[in-house]
Amino acid sequence: MWNQPMERRTALKLVTGALATAGGLRATRSAQAALPRVLPADQLPADRRLVDLKDLNGDFSWEPLDSYEAWQARAEYVRRQVLVSLGLWPLPEKTPLQPIVHGMVERDDYTVEKVIVESFPGLYLTGSLYRPKGTEGKRPGILCPHGHWPGGRYHDHGAEKVKLEVAGGAEFSEIGGRHPLQARCVQLARMGCVVFIYDMLGYGDNHILSHELTHRLVKQRPTMSRTDHWGLFSAQAELRLINVMGMQTWNSIRAVDFMSSLPDVDPQNIGVTGASGGGTQTFILACVDPRPKAFFPAVMVSTGMQGGCTCENASLLRVNTGNIEFAAMAAPRPIGMTGANDWTVKIEENGLPQLVEHFARMGVPGNVEAKYFPFEHNYNHLSRMMMYGFFNKHLPLGAGEIVEKDFVPLTKDEISVWDAAHPMPTSDDEAELKVMRAFAADSAKQMQTLSTDAEKIGTVLAGAWDILIGRGLPEKNSVTQEVIGDTPKKTHVEYQSLLRLAKYGEELPVVFLLPAAWNRKVAIWLTDSGKAGLYQAGGELQPQILALVQAGIAVAGVDLLYQGEFLKPGESLTESRRVNNPREFLGFTAGYNHPLFSQRVHDVLTMLAFVRDHAAKPEAVYLAGFGNAGLYAAAAAAQAGCIVNKLAVGTDGFRFASITDIRDPMLLPGAVKYGDVPGLLSLSAPNPLWVAGETADGLKLATTAYAVTDVTKLLQFYDGKNEGAEVAAAKWIVG
Repeated sequence: MWNQPMERRTALKLVTGALATAGGLRATRSAQAALPRVLPADQLPADRRLVDLKDLNGDFSWEPLDSYEAWQARAEYVRRQVLVSLGLWPLPEKTPLQPIVHGMVERDDYTVEKVIVESFPGLYLTGSLYRPKGTEGKRPGILCPHGHWPGGRYHDHGAEKVKLEVAGGAEFSEIGGRHPLQARCVQLARMGCVVFIYDMLGYGDNHILSHELTHRLVKQRPTMSRTDHWGLFSAQAELRLINVMGMQTWNSIRAVDFMSSLPDVDPQNIGVTGASGGGTQTFILACVDPRPKAFFPAVMVSTGMQGGCTCENASLLRVNTGNIEFAAMAAPRPIGMTGANDWTVKIEENGLPQLVEHFARMGVPGNVEAKYFPFEHNYNHLSRMMMYGFFNKHLPLGAGEIVEKDFVPLTKDEISVWDAAHPMPTSDDEAELKVMRAFAADSAKQMQTLSTDAEKIGTVLAGAWDILIGRGLPEKNSVTQEVIGDTPKKTHVEYQSLLRLAKYGEELPVVFLLPAAWNRKVAIWLTDSGKAGLYQAGGELQPQILALVQAGIAVAGVDLLYQGEFLKPGESLTESRRVNNPREFLGFTAGYNHPLFSQRVHDVLTMLAFVRDHAAKPEAVYLAGFGNAGLYAAAAAAQAGCIVNKLAVGTDGFRFASITDIRDPMLLPGAVKYGDVPGLLSLSAPNPLWVAGETADGLKLATTAYAVTDVTKLLQFYDGKNEGAEVAAAKWIVG
């Protein structure tokens, strides 16, 4: 706790220094009016969120949960978080696979065919299908997402490089060492598996979305960032959670579909293995798809760096989680891992012990293994041999002695799926736009479908916003109060307080206005200027606040993160913060840290929890917000459920879909995908909701939600006549 004076002074020094480099803060000419403060003018709240942001190079240590039941609940949340972050909650419509399999190449004991699948309109899955000769019936299938090796499936390690690796013990033969991706497919086929190695976007044959776009983005593209013309990495794409990692994961899911559809594959006996970025796809598939039986992600799982490419990151993905927990999601299915002289170097010490304990608690202690090999980032012979043994045991394959023999490598012509009869689709801006439009249209169709289904509104839509916000009500009695001062007024007493949520190291400056004759009801009133919005310029209460106090209702005002006392005098917030990464991809920041919108909603939830748990036991809690603050109020009410007896919201007609800048403080990844403001307000049903700045036609998703829950009368629209919206809202609250 920061109650002790010395501890508090130290914390304030830390956060004051950090804020100077936060970015997005600008001085303004007009200082704040002389309104009630909680802290001295030269002090900021001792709040952990003001220090450095977390990035992909942070500490991602993980500890297993104590019980199977606790893990089941956590696993459901993590699975939903991954799916939401990748734009796959709910899964898009699965269009018919209609695979094109052609160009068979025969070798001594296996064949290789070329595969083309349009996995979604404009999105392609391309790869090589290896089949063993001389076997009958259904066989195990193995998927191989290949990772970031230059050339993808065409990868050639080079003659000089492989000679050094053979000499150093990393490789056994020059052929397998020069063509390690082909080597593992050939060997697995020789062990009796059907193997499908498929391209990441921008690699091998999958250049409809280019390598430069999908993996090398540095700067935002203004021409592809408009509300009516937008592509990958733009604010509009983020608002719909359309990202490269999601597309690649969709291709992995469709690869499972393809493999399961083959007449010679046992769909109950599918394994997945890849290294580097292919390792990321391997354990992400373990998170989201229950069908594969065993997983072997090489040189990727660690408590350190989580994946440095734009194709391995997505907004919301690793907030309060990471790759070790993603690997734990495989349980009880088996998972094997390798480490190398990279970020995975300490996998045997950091990560594996916790996973061993976790799998033991799941009742399958033998289903996890990891081994470090002292070589550079790789999927070399030693790692491949470990993988062969892993699948031989867990699929099982029934192979005897495993020896990786030489083979005749495929030529580029033998690998490429595109030819005169199968020309590659155009790769340009229009190809990118086609994919974006298709995913956006699918999301819109899903929202339209679930808008008339109360159960889906309560699971799919609420489940998505739960991830977008990232936190529910704090635990009972976890919010503490320090009263800094009190000022008697004619109609009330004003208390200046600090609320603290120790679990997260958060501290909020708050004012409470307690009427002389309190009726045991509390209204939390949110404004875009924080608690200062309760007052007029001269310090008198705003008319709507005075009306509440005179009616006997206690009023609480709060400075949310980067409002009021979270800013130095004269500062204003113009942009959201970003991690120290020169590449302008929101996922590098919002993939590891809650968006500012969500953090402000957390503050409102802290306020609600404090009121809920107060010793005075209020009989009713009201929540009101106007402008941007109206949306914070609506999101907090959705998370808090029936705690909020009445919700009053003024939106000013705002829509998240109007945002075009990835650093806009109001940008909430996924908000447009999940219904925008109408979708958010629909989550208030069946609780009383009063709305200003909207019409019933403009809020069809919300009006439908109230209709299908048979509480239409509890949704009220302010007509804008006679008086200001905030005064009208106060009268509605008073009743």
